[in-house]
Amino acid sequence: MAPLKHLERDNPIIDACFRDFCASHGILTVEDFLLHDLYELAAFAERQTNADRLKEGITHMLSLIEHQCRPWLNGMEILEDLHRNKHTLSTGDNGMDSLLQGGFREGQLTELVGPSSSGKTQICMQAAASVAEKQTGRVFYVDTGNSFSARRIAQFICATSDAALGKKVLSRISCHTVYDIFTMFDTLQGLEVTLRSQVQMNVNEYRLRLLVVDSISSLITPILGGSGSQDELVIWKKDSRVTNLVFAGRALMVAVGYMLKKLAHEHNIAILVTNHTVGAGEGGKTKPALGETWKSIPHPSGLTGRTLTRKDNQQC
Repeated sequence: MAPLKHLERDNPIIDACFRDFCASHGILTVEDFLLHDLYELAAFAERQTNADRLKEGITHMLSLIEHQCRPWLNGMEILEDLHRNKHTLSTGDNGMDSLLQGGFREGQLTELVGPSSSGKTQICMQAAASVAEKQTGRVFYVDTGNSFSARRIAQFICATSDAALGKKVLSRISCHTVYDIFTMFDTLQGLEVTLRSQVQMNVNEYRLRLLVVDSISSLITPILGGSGSQDELVIWKKDSRVTNLVFAGRALMVAVGYMLKKLAHEHNIAILVTNHTVGAGEGGKTKPALGETWKSIPHPSGLTGRTLTRKDNQQC
């Protein structure tokens, strides 16, 4: 989600004038540009005194995005990529591995849903320990509720390893504390830059194999208020100037979801997120907190975490 100002050095058409025009329509980043109605944007550009230059900028942005897009793949190429690059990672628990048909699949986003204190964080830490130890891969752990425990992970590791190996395994797990959705965007963007640079430098030792977000719902539910003003946020830029931009909570939720899926697919990472439950009317029924809009984000095939936990919350 690169800011537009980062493009000016190599693309002079994306100058301050063009960026100010975009900002007046709530567009600060490339992702904002993609989410916007471009026909409407072009129509507004027509009304400006510098209409030709603004339309040239819009066209140039589209060409940049098209150039960066991955080429289309046919069915056989997708299947070959699945077999060659998208392996399964053990959860650290034989029962969970069986229910998930081998474990967490690289390139996919798996969701665990369950009420508070139902064991979701326990599964996340156990999976992190298993991947770091048995798969000799790195783990990027995003902790949104101050629930990460290095001591608990060490207990999982030391149950099967000596102390020296345990320290090496723990060094492969990095924990990042995130308390709001905007820090989450910054964290994921920084991770993507790091992964791309590692690909360019051909760094393969202890590659990142698992990304954990515990929990995704605690970041998103605060911005999913009701209608009207509760569903809008005034964003402050880092230079402390107020922008007059309004972001819908659901748009932010979908944006972070697809950012996670993009990381999973492009870098062959297994992603595990947790989602709590809320009441669904009378009778003590519950439902996932993020609702129907989020439903399309977790991978739907097989026994994903979402399917598993919806059927049996007690096991999560």
